[in-house]
Amino acid sequence: MAKLTEEERKRRALMRARREALAAEQEDRRQEEQRQKWVRDGAYLSREEFEAGEPCRGCGEPLLDQRGDRLALMHMTPEQREEHDREEARYLERHGECRSHRWSMQGSRTVHCGYCCPPHPLSHRQIEQISRIFTSVKSEVRKRDLDDWDLTLTCDHMVRVTQHRDHDYYSRRIIDCPTCSARRGVVQAHRIGPTDDAEGRVRTARLAEELQAAEAKLERQNKSITKTQRRIEELGAQLRDPGSAADE
Repeated sequence: MAKLTEEERKRRALMRARREALAAEQEDRRQEEQRQKWVRDGAYLSREEFEAGEPCRGCGEPLLDQRGDRLALMHMTPEQREEHDREEARYLERHGECRSHRWSMQGSRTVHCGYCCPPHPLSHRQIEQISRIFTSVKSEVRKRDLDDWDLTLTCDHMVRVTQHRDHDYYSRRIIDCPTCSARRGVVQAHRIGPTDDAEGRVRTARLAEELQAAEAKLERQNKSITKTQRRIEELGAQLRDPGSAADE
């Protein structure tokens, strides 16, 4: 089989990335349609209904079964393992094709399906805690920690977004396209640089790191070239004087 050229490898990688982005886009659409169905069907429980012990409106199972936390398999008795296996088989029979995560409540062993079962309502305390986390973030401090990225979407539109620079790759698979007014899969992500770096310190530090890595790579390549050149000279000397090779 002929070896692929660099251009062919890049083209295949781009085609693979587009297929994966389209699959992620389709899955996101499937999940969003389910969330809209929950709203239409009134499947979301209020906090009052949840505290009153109303069962999940997606599967009909209890949200809090009062059986305690789920045990690790290694800590189960034979009887508990049998019960676990029966419940696992029952769960797979109902949700084996849902292609989603599982979730359960603390203090309860009943497992719910991320696709079929709406999430439980948050308590007022949880909402306050989340609000404090968001309001405690200082926008100016965060801005100095962000990088700009250019994303190419499945619709071929390009969108510029920001992300914390601790990430070496863009982490989100689906974003909103302002041109299409629709959610699209991310095919390619190109890091532009610091969102706010007026003095150029972050960019200078990054360039210095890249320069150091490039110099180290060049040094390794030069050593390899020197070694190969030495071997070529040794083989050439042996060809010119076969007797010397025999003496060795």
